[in-house]
Amino acid sequence: MSRKCLLVMVGLVFVASGMTGCRKATDAPETVTLSYSIFFPPTHVQCQTAQAWAEEIQKRTEGKVQITLYPAGTLTKAPQCYEGVVNGVSDIGMSCFAYTRGRFPLLEGLDLPLGYPNGMTATRAATEMVRKYNPAEVADVKVLYVHAHGPGILASRKPVRTLEDMKGLEVRATGLSAKIVENLGATPVAMSQPETYEALQKGVVRATFCPVETLKGWKQGEVIDTVTDTSVIGYTTAMFVVMNKNAWNKLTAEQQKIVSEVSDEWVDKHGQAWDQADAEGKAFITELKREWIDLTDEQKQQWKQKIQPILDEYVQNMADQNLPGKEFLADLQAMIAGAGKVQ
Repeated sequence: MSRKCLLVMVGLVFVASGMTGCRKATDAPETVTLSYSIFFPPTHVQCQTAQAWAEEIQKRTEGKVQITLYPAGTLTKAPQCYEGVVNGVSDIGMSCFAYTRGRFPLLEGLDLPLGYPNGMTATRAATEMVRKYNPAEVADVKVLYVHAHGPGILASRKPVRTLEDMKGLEVRATGLSAKIVENLGATPVAMSQPETYEALQKGVVRATFCPVETLKGWKQGEVIDTVTDTSVIGYTTAMFVVMNKNAWNKLTAEQQKIVSEVSDEWVDKHGQAWDQADAEGKAFITELKREWIDLTDEQKQQWKQKIQPILDEYVQNMADQNLPGKEFLADLQAMIAGAGKVQ
């Protein structure tokens, strides 16, 4: 081999080595910026808890994963949030399964009036059930975790001490809670939370089904006189935190691990936030000297019997769709019962 050829070959080796080095540098993970759509306003404790989640991920990834929140539905409105994540309008989204009825048939079981004692129990149970069953209805996203508010109770302009007091009562209720109202013998009236204060004030409705935190958060405690503790049939509203699959795959394995770990930790933080908000709501109505009515054990059984058809209907509907509704409901009830024993 001539000296000239040898020099050419050595030169090619150096060029190839240089190109390889450049490629490795280019492939090094860069900062990933993600958008997060949330329907809660920035002042709401659940939006603030989500902001803390995003900041913790940025901290643990040493700034390599940065998440920008878009609260109050500024990026996607609450009913469109999930599909917005699927289609990449946002990389991450938080909203309610219930806002798109029929889209999540099995997971609608999470919102049933099962007697959730508090937000922590509802949040832990909802997350565990979604992870255990991993239904096909959420297969188009990466589910990070789920959280859910404390038990829906009855706030009214007049005392409701027995089922007889529910007859003919106009109650603000939407979606699943409307079925609960009907089964209890009252009349459901659909309206949004912003409309409820004035409706109660003017007598358009005389009661509302809601978490206790709503009585302070929406000031509705000012326009009711009594609260009946109906937590024995307490329903909840499960809220997803999901991520676009392409966005998830942009993260390195280590970053994915961090996001999963932080999400696991934030399950309880959201549960605590819901319970804190309920405690503040109860303190608010106590300051206003509103009457708090507890049902007797006998009455609790009567109320439970009245809503049993709702649970039976869910199981039958799931069977018609070849979905494991019976097993799902039994598992969920066992979790709630177990949480009650621990407390």
